Amino acid sequence: MNSTQTPYVTFRCGDSLFGIDIGCVQEINRCLSLTSIPLAPPFVRGVANLRGDVVTMLDLRILMEQPRVESNIHQRSLILHSDGETFGLWVDSVSDIVEIDSDDIVSPPSNIEPSVARLVLGVYSHDSRLILLLDPDALFATTVSLER
Repeated sequence: MNSTQTPYVTFRCGDSLFGIDIGCVQEINRCLSLTSIPLAPPFVRGVANLRGDVVTMLDLRILMEQPRVESNIHQRSLILHSDGETFGLWVDSVSDIVEIDSDDIVSPPSNIEPSVARLVLGVYSHDSRLILLLDPDALFATTVSLER
């Protein structure tokens, strides 16, 4: 058996707990000041100036088909790297870092909405809670699709 342990940053979006491989997380910030983009899809919260780089911020609530909430002090911006590109993910709060054994990740249930399922690599059970593990490449592909 060749399982490997990988640290995942866990965070909340509504009542759900999500995780993403810490290797693609550049930094975690209090929510950045955003500029809205006219005619952008609803899941694009806006763009941020991150030390001279323009970063597209995706709203995880909208991607997960949950209602948008007003900004609050608990929300965070995860700045992610995928395919050599940088983008952001707006989340309700950051929880913890969890070491996950690759053998303990199971496929997502087949009844997940297809628009959500395409973003989920798998599911991990931790302290009687399920963590939906997100695919950074699928998230990045969402930002690329904006460049139509």
